[in-house]
Amino acid sequence: MKKVHHSLLCMAVIGLTSLICCTHKSNREQPRIYNEKYTGDYTNRIAFPIGGMGTGMFCIEGSGAISNMSLRHRPEVFHEPAMFAALHIKDVNNTTKILEGQVPDWKKFGMPLSALGGGGTWGLPRYKENTFTARFPFAEIELKDDQMPVDIKINAWNPFIPTDADNSSLPVGGLEYEFKNTGDTVIEAIFSYNTRNFMYINGKGTSCIKSHENGFILYQSGTGDESFHQGEFAIFTDNPETKVNHNWFRGGWFDPLTICWNNLATGIIESNPPELEGATGASLFVPVKLEPGEVKTVRLYMAWYVPYSNLRIGGDPKFGSDYPNIPECTDSTTKCYPCDNKGDGNYRPWYSNKFENIKEVSAYWLKNYNDLKSKTKLFTEAFYNSTLPAEVIEAVAANLTILKSPTVFRQYDGRMWNWEGCGDTWGSCHGSCTHVWNYAQAVPHLFPAMERTLRETEYYVGQNKEGHQVFRNNLPIRPVIHDFHSAADGQLGGIMKIYREWRISGDNNWLKEIYPFVKASMDYCIKTWDSREVGAIEEPHHNTYDIEFWGADGMITSFYTGALQAMCLMGEYLGEDISRYEALMDKSKIYMETKLFDGEYFIQNIQWKGLNADDPTKVQAFNSGYSDEALKILEAEGPKYQYGKGCLSDGILGSWMSLVCGMPEIIDKTKVTSHLNAVHKYNLKHDLREHANPQRPTFALGNEGGLLLCSWPKGGKLQLPFVYSDEVWTGIEYQVAAHLMFEGEVEKGLEIVRTCRDRYNGKIRNPFNEYECGAWYARAMASYALLEGLTGVRYDAVDKTIYFDSRIGNDFVSFLSTNTGFANVGLKNGKPFVEVKYGEIDIQECLVSGKHHQIDIKK
Repeated sequence: MKKVHHSLLCMAVIGLTSLICCTHKSNREQPRIYNEKYTGDYTNRIAFPIGGMGTGMFCIEGSGAISNMSLRHRPEVFHEPAMFAALHIKDVNNTTKILEGQVPDWKKFGMPLSALGGGGTWGLPRYKENTFTARFPFAEIELKDDQMPVDIKINAWNPFIPTDADNSSLPVGGLEYEFKNTGDTVIEAIFSYNTRNFMYINGKGTSCIKSHENGFILYQSGTGDESFHQGEFAIFTDNPETKVNHNWFRGGWFDPLTICWNNLATGIIESNPPELEGATGASLFVPVKLEPGEVKTVRLYMAWYVPYSNLRIGGDPKFGSDYPNIPECTDSTTKCYPCDNKGDGNYRPWYSNKFENIKEVSAYWLKNYNDLKSKTKLFTEAFYNSTLPAEVIEAVAANLTILKSPTVFRQYDGRMWNWEGCGDTWGSCHGSCTHVWNYAQAVPHLFPAMERTLRETEYYVGQNKEGHQVFRNNLPIRPVIHDFHSAADGQLGGIMKIYREWRISGDNNWLKEIYPFVKASMDYCIKTWDSREVGAIEEPHHNTYDIEFWGADGMITSFYTGALQAMCLMGEYLGEDISRYEALMDKSKIYMETKLFDGEYFIQNIQWKGLNADDPTKVQAFNSGYSDEALKILEAEGPKYQYGKGCLSDGILGSWMSLVCGMPEIIDKTKVTSHLNAVHKYNLKHDLREHANPQRPTFALGNEGGLLLCSWPKGGKLQLPFVYSDEVWTGIEYQVAAHLMFEGEVEKGLEIVRTCRDRYNGKIRNPFNEYECGAWYARAMASYALLEGLTGVRYDAVDKTIYFDSRIGNDFVSFLSTNTGFANVGLKNGKPFVEVKYGEIDIQECLVSGKHHQIDIKK
C-alpha cells in the first residue's frame, strides 16, 4: 500500500499549514498527523463500525474492545456485549490477558454506567499499550505489553466493494488475531474467544447456544410478541483444532464471568454440550505454538441473522386518492412499487431474502472470505493510493463508516431506505430524508444502483399526481399520506439528482421512464413556490432546518436555478419542450445576482405580506406556534426563524449541488466565490469560547473550532433566527470546503476540513462518527465531494467521457468510482491517466480543463 503524500503544488503550503493547524490547540501534547496511526489518548473514543450496508453493526474500539452491538435493526450505541479475546501463555506464571488495551478513563464514570458501578470485563487484566490504524474498511489494532512475550495485531474488516452492493451488504465481520513471539524461547499458548449470549434479551423467548463447526451460535428464539424476534450470532474459526465450551457456568450475580475467567487464567478448557437451556455464554479455544520470532494468525469469522423486525413506519393512504401514480398491485414484481415486503408487513432486511438461516450466511462467508477480502483490498489500496492532502483522505474515509452503521437500511427487495442518523437506541429522523441526503455524495458514486432506488422511491412512491413529494418515506417502502409540506430543498435537489444518476449510470431508458414524474415535480415546485414565475422561491418553503423560509433567499433559490437547469438538460436530450424552464432559469439567474446578492454574499429578502400564504400563524409547521410574545416579534421583524441579512454557510448550496450533480454553475462564478469567501471569513471560528450558542453546542464548543451555520457580520441578527443557526454541522463544513475547492480556493477549503477533523481526533469524539441529529449522520458524506472539488475528475457514462479540471496542479493521483468499476486516475506532467482496478470503465473521450486529450488507460 502506498503512503499518502501531498501533491507537488500543495506540499509546501498545505503541508506546513496542516502542521500549524494541528498544533494550535493548547490541549494537545503531541499533534496527530492526519490519516496516520492513532496513539495514546487519541485512541480513547475510537469505535470503528463493522457490518454490511443495511445489516446493523458492531464496533471495534481503539483498544480492541467490541461495542455498539446493534444487530436488531436499531442502534444500541451503549451496548458492550461482554465479548472478548484472551491469550493464556503456558509458563511458570500461567499469564493470561485480555487482548485489548487499557480501558479509557471516560468509561470509568460515563454512560452507560452510573454511581452503582459496572463495566463487565473492564476489570480483567489486559495489554498496557494499544494503537489504532484505519484503512477503511480495515482497522488494525496493535497491542504491546512488556510483561507479555507475544505482540498482538488485530485486523478487523468486512466486505466493501464499490459497484457490488450485494456483497457489501452481508451481515458478517472478520477478526484476524496475529501473534508474534518477541522472545527467544518457544511459546505454547491458548487463544480463546469468549462471550455472553448477548442475543438473549431477558424475559423474551428462550435462549441457548447452538453448535457450529469450529465455533458456536448464540441464539434467542422469537416470541409471539411483535416487538421481539429471533436472533442468531455465529462465531467460528477455520482451525480444525478448535475446541468449544457451549455453556459457561450458570448462576447468579457475577458467577458466569467469574468462572469463565478462572478457567482462562489457569488454562482449563471446559467442553459443555450445545443447546443447554439458559446457557449464559460460550468460549472457543485454539492452541497457538510459536517459535522465537514466529508469527501466526487465528482467523475469527462472525455472522448474524435477524430476519424480522417490529419496524413499520408511517400511515397508509387509500389508493386512488393520496396515491394515484401507480394502481394498486396484486403481484410482487420489482416495478410494482406500492407492494410491501414479503412477510408480516414490517421491515425485513435484504439479507433475509438472500439467506434462509444463519448456517447459510456463515457458509457463504467461509467459502468466499478470501475472494471478498481480495476485492475489498483492491478498493482500499486504490482509495489510499492518493496524493491528495491527508486531511481530505481521512475525512472521506472516516465518513464511509456511515454506510456500515444502523443509519442505513436495505429492505427485503434490495431497495435502500435510511435514517438521518442514529439515536442512542432508535433511528433518528426517518424516511431517507430528501434534504439531508442531498448532501451525501458517497453512495451515488460507490453504489449507483442503490442510490437510484432512492430516486425511484421519491418519484414512484412518495409523489402524488399533483407533483407533491414527501420528504420522508414509509418503511417498508409503500404509499404515503400527503399531509405536510414538501421540502423545497429536498424536492428541487431531487430533480438535480435525477440528472446526476442518469449521467453516472448511462441508462437513457431509466431517464425516459422517470422523466414524466420529474416534470410533474418541477411543475409543482413552480406552482407552489414561484406562482408569479419571477424566478425565485418566494412562498413559505420548508427546508433542512425544519422550518419555513418566507420570501426569496439564496439557499433555496439557488436550488431552483439548478433544478431548472437540470430540466433543460434532460428535456433537451429527450426532445421535450423546455422553453418555459429555460425562461425561468434565466430569470432565476438574474434574480439571484441582482436581488439576493448584497455585493459580498447572498442573503434572504424576508417577505410575508402579499404572498399567497400571508399569515405565518396559520401555516402548518414543526413546533413553530406563535405565543403572545412571538406575535410581537412577528409584527416587528416578520416570521420566526429566518436569516435575513445573515451570511449563511448554505447560502449558495444549490450551486454546489449543480456541480456535484455534473452540471455547470449557472450563477455568476465571481459572485459565488465571493459568497464562499465571506462564509470562510465570517463563519469559520478557530476558538468558540466567546461564541454564544443556546442550541446544541456539543458539536463544537469551547476552545474548539468550527464553521457556524450562519453569522450576521453586518448586523441585523433577528431575535429568533432560524433554529440551529448558532451550531456547527460537519456536513455543511464539507460542502462549503468542497465548493471553495471547486472555485479554486483550495487552502481555505482545506482549513475548514482540518478544523473539522481536529474535533474528531479520538480524544473527545469518535473519529469515525461525525454526529449531528444522531450518530453516524448522513449529511457528513458531503465529504466525498472533496475528491472532485480538488481534482475536477468526473466520469459521464452517457457520453463515455472523463473530465479533469485540477485545482492542485498537473501531478496528482486520486480515486474514481463509476457505475461499472473503480480506478486510480490523475495527471502526470499534465497528461491524464486511468488505471482500472476493478470492473470496467468505457472511456471514449477525455477532456482536461475543457480541452480534448489523449488518455493512457491501463487495466
